[in-house]
Amino acid sequence: MTKQKVFPFTAIVGQDDMKQAILIAAVDQSVGGVLVFGDRGTGKSTAVRALAQLLPKVPVVPGCAYNADPAKKDCDCDACHRFHRSDTLKPRNVPLPVVDLPLGATEDRVVGALDLERALAHGEKAFEPGLLARANRGFLYIDEVNLLEDHIVDLLLDVAQSGENLVEREGLSVRHAARFVLVGSGNPEEGELRPQLLDRFGLSLDVKTPDDIDSRVEIIRRRDAFEQDAAAFCRKWARREGAVRKKILTARDALPGVTMPDDILRFCAELCSRLGTDGLRGELTLMRAARALAALEGDGRVTRDHVSRVAPMSLRHRLRRNPLDDSDATVRVERLLQELCEVA
Repeated sequence: MTKQKVFPFTAIVGQDDMKQAILIAAVDQSVGGVLVFGDRGTGKSTAVRALAQLLPKVPVVPGCAYNADPAKKDCDCDACHRFHRSDTLKPRNVPLPVVDLPLGATEDRVVGALDLERALAHGEKAFEPGLLARANRGFLYIDEVNLLEDHIVDLLLDVAQSGENLVEREGLSVRHAARFVLVGSGNPEEGELRPQLLDRFGLSLDVKTPDDIDSRVEIIRRRDAFEQDAAAFCRKWARREGAVRKKILTARDALPGVTMPDDILRFCAELCSRLGTDGLRGELTLMRAARALAALEGDGRVTRDHVSRVAPMSLRHRLRRNPLDDSDATVRVERLLQELCEVA
């Protein structure tokens, strides 16, 4: 069976902020994922799948349903026990997981449940892993995230906070790692996202349909070329894809050495304080995103410029509504940035 080709990340026309946010999340997963709101057909899901295809394969324990890292001994499944006791079994490299969480997914499908087939056929109580297990060490993508049922949102909040999925039912008690980059997309006209889940996304941005004719023509041209001969189209973009892949890997290696001066930390804190963001998650996200951006650009030190460029996507969804200022959240962040820069 021929593997289906994925549209190249570097071939996506425009949407620079969205691509930048996804790259930042790929360099540092602790940023907390990406939320993209906007029109349908603007490349939201295409960008996520394209980045996952772009990233190098990850080593896993063969036969492990939780994508366990062979270098760690933090999984209690039978496959991991066999692997760590064996001198001959080797890790298996697999594509970075990209798992879709459909709107109608049941709780059992998301977190996992009793394997009914084994229970009926053999009388055994065995766990059948869910979508959260498949997404471990990869991406969990939720389209129309603002339409998710409340009980599924609650589950995601628990797992996003702990990095683990705990399932206790039918006499089973299973705990497994569930660390993933959460990527959500949706149309704001169809409903708002619950504040608790909104706060869990590190970066948030709006995307719009391009309004200039040249960009629209180029999008159509590239999409048509991809549909006519996907293999040839991907070969054409392979060099640029390789360059971005190398850039991400280099940034990951450099990230621990990127310094965050005290004056930049104070700048982050003042920005969040003046905007009235709740808690300290805004500062932490701003710091992590700016550091990841610096690493992507080969800079060993975070500057005000790095912070200013990631501030709108890091903070826009954390602002309280101001009855005296009905400006767009992004405009409010950019306006304050300009004020602070003028003072400096």
